[in-house]
Amino acid sequence: MITEANYRIVGTSHISPESKQRIKHTFVEFKPTLIAIELDKQRFHAMTSKNTQKLGISAIKQIGVTGYLFAVIGRALQKKLGNLVGMNPGEEMLLGATLAKNNNLKLALIDQDASITLRNMSKKVKFSEKMKIVLDVLISPFSKQKIKIDISKVPAQELVNQLLEQMKHRYKGLYKVLLDDRNKYMARRIYEIIKQDPDAKILAIVGAGHVEGIKKYLNNLIASNVY
Repeated sequence: MITEANYRIVGTSHISPESKQRIKHTFVEFKPTLIAIELDKQRFHAMTSKNTQKLGISAIKQIGVTGYLFAVIGRALQKKLGNLVGMNPGEEMLLGATLAKNNNLKLALIDQDASITLRNMSKKVKFSEKMKIVLDVLISPFSKQKIKIDISKVPAQELVNQLLEQMKHRYKGLYKVLLDDRNKYMARRIYEIIKQDPDAKILAIVGAGHVEGIKKYLNNLIASNVY
């Protein structure tokens, strides 16, 4: 029977040095037999390859204009914020991979292929919602509602849940494509790993915004015993 003893999910911020400490602490305390990280094969290769490849204009044919712009702007923003705290985006995922390698543990890449996610952003998010997002970005500097976040730390789960609820309400399509669909995918991947190896102890390293969603879908799969 699958129980929470089979897995531990660590929520991180991709540019937060505190994330690394959380991972190291949980690794020592939980003693996993497998480490799962929120990356797909393509992104993992890009992060571990010495020859960094830029996302070319030709990618628009595959992932669409919206997906392309989101990827380019997202990378630039994460890089800029990472420089402020002295940490490259995704270092905590690579720490998970390093811990697996140095301790002879299995490594699982559990995220949905990024090209699918980006393509769905182009195809499945309505034009009206895209315009709403653009407008919100443009007027955000003048908004009176400000949420102070220490980017060097992982946001508290309560704050994460609050922000996700706001996103779900205002940007339903984006929320589904960027978070909900991927939460389902990653929960399924974790579930399949445990079904194949009931004695497995999985340490899953994912962004803080995915933790509660993955747990919900994973618990549903366990309760229904679907395979």
